[in-house]
Amino acid sequence: MTSHPWHRDGSLHFAVGVEDTFVPQSRPGERAIDEYALTEHYDRWHGDLALAADAGAELVRWGVPWHRIEPEQGRWDWGWLDRVMDRFAELRLRPIVDLMHYGTPLWMDGEFANPDYPKRVAEYSAAVAERYAHLGVADYTPVNEPMIHALFSGEYAYWPPYLSGPAGLTTMVGQLARGFVLAQRAIGDVLDGAVFVHVDAGMRFTGDTDAPEHREHAARLKEQVFLVEDLVTGRVGDAHALAPFLRGNGWTDADFAWFAEAPVRPDVVGVNYYPLHSTEVFEAGVFHSGGFPDPRPVQDDGVEGLAELLRAAADRYGAPVMLTETCVTGTVEARLAWLDASVAALHDLRAEGVDVVGYTWWPLFDMYEWTYRHSQDPREAHRLTMGLWELQERADGLARVRTPIADRFRFHADQVAAQRSQEKSR
Repeated sequence: MTSHPWHRDGSLHFAVGVEDTFVPQSRPGERAIDEYALTEHYDRWHGDLALAADAGAELVRWGVPWHRIEPEQGRWDWGWLDRVMDRFAELRLRPIVDLMHYGTPLWMDGEFANPDYPKRVAEYSAAVAERYAHLGVADYTPVNEPMIHALFSGEYAYWPPYLSGPAGLTTMVGQLARGFVLAQRAIGDVLDGAVFVHVDAGMRFTGDTDAPEHREHAARLKEQVFLVEDLVTGRVGDAHALAPFLRGNGWTDADFAWFAEAPVRPDVVGVNYYPLHSTEVFEAGVFHSGGFPDPRPVQDDGVEGLAELLRAAADRYGAPVMLTETCVTGTVEARLAWLDASVAALHDLRAEGVDVVGYTWWPLFDMYEWTYRHSQDPREAHRLTMGLWELQERADGLARVRTPIADRFRFHADQVAAQRSQEKSR
């Protein structure tokens, strides 16, 4: 791995992701979610990373299981992670390291509501960055999808610490955003040349958003998409559209001042976009709270929705943008069609002058839906057909079965790599 600023070389870079949701806590009627265990990545990591290289990816969005590498506070177990990071270096793959992907260690009472969470996540983040600096690991996402995270942990009471309502949401927003800021600063203190890829879910809202019964809620949701990123970059003051909402749920002048005085900046702004899920529809007279507990209808706006969200991120933050997750859950033919259409859309945006620096197919191989947590069905009942490789249950575990999507992804990646090589040789 090299430490050149890949996001500034004027090219489009292809990435894959390994699904890395970790919610290790459980309570009666729930199962822990650890996608690395469900997909057998803990055992098959060596070959899995070879698949990423075989697909032509340069970058891999890949998460550290904090709950495993720090099983007790202050006691680190680096053995497995050391081997994985050595494998990244061997394959000359560049990891974009997800440090927080939905779950705290089991020893942290109260999870994200613990008053020490921001400090502890910063300590952990710095420890990871310092340990792998010698391998050239320089790209970090401090918190993946913090706004989705705040909703599931703070408004929907779906994940620990099971807070609910607007007060729960704003509590989680504050905790996650503080941890985000402290983690990025801590990494910067131990690692020269770190590249920070800020990632959140791109969400759009359409339909009867101006209906009197929906107007205020829909307006909040449209701004809320950006709330955590606005906070960590120091953009939330009294003039911000959501300042009254935050103040109405307990935020003080000191809270606003803390973020204004301690901003961090993204080197790349990542947008996660799924055409079958990322546009939610309001219907007059119909009320949904959102999320898995009570979802709103969705509308497939295809590449139009994708382009809108990437332009909005580029305009709002003035940084390079990256499509950090995309796919459709469906047949091979449906996935091939979306791969071609979404790659073409990014090339079109770049031709318009939008600084799009990366494309990520998520995930590298199939994953298991989060509904597994509240089910007693076997994992296969929750498998999502999303990957470049399909997961197949066999007597010796989960086989990785190549699909034509892997070959098409490689075709697109190779085209861009060849163009980059030609430009360098001129």
